[in-house]
Amino acid sequence: MTIVRQHRDVLSGVCFVGQLDKHSLAMFLLIPLVIYPSIGGIFLLAGFVSLFRIRTVMKHDGTRTDKLERLMMRIGFFSGLFILPSLGYVACLFYEYYNWDDWMIQWNRQMCKVFSIPCPAPRQGDENKPNFHIYMLKYVCSMLVGVTSSVWLWSGKTVESWKQFAARLQGKEARSRGAFV
Repeated sequence: MTIVRQHRDVLSGVCFVGQLDKHSLAMFLLIPLVIYPSIGGIFLLAGFVSLFRIRTVMKHDGTRTDKLERLMMRIGFFSGLFILPSLGYVACLFYEYYNWDDWMIQWNRQMCKVFSIPCPAPRQGDENKPNFHIYMLKYVCSMLVGVTSSVWLWSGKTVESWKQFAARLQGKEARSRGAFV
């Protein structure tokens, strides 16, 4: 018979690799969550440099750039909406990483009192407990990243495309346009 240890987030109950130990939190979450957005930021910056060059050439030629500028504004806006919650999430994970050992020592001291076994003597300033608000911020930031990504997809054109698709499924559009039935 094998014993399977489940590691889940303390507050949400969701399985979470960061709850194994401090090492797994760093290796499987913090390092990738710092490296990949950094690489993405470099590509984003390179893309903006290219778009500004294209815009400059277009303006020099006398071509209208309003659509390109709207696209640049949209990319910048949604990049900010994506990057800010990502940074908040990583900051919350760093908070856990740096305080994890102290929290575990404090929890072990509390448990030995509960089970009436000898406890190590408490040290000065040992009352370090996790901040509930930071954990809630972590959950909000992790959800906001996905919400922001989905908002990019739901533009007016996307909604119109889905309306047309639904009309085709119901057979309405083919008859209204006089197309093939």
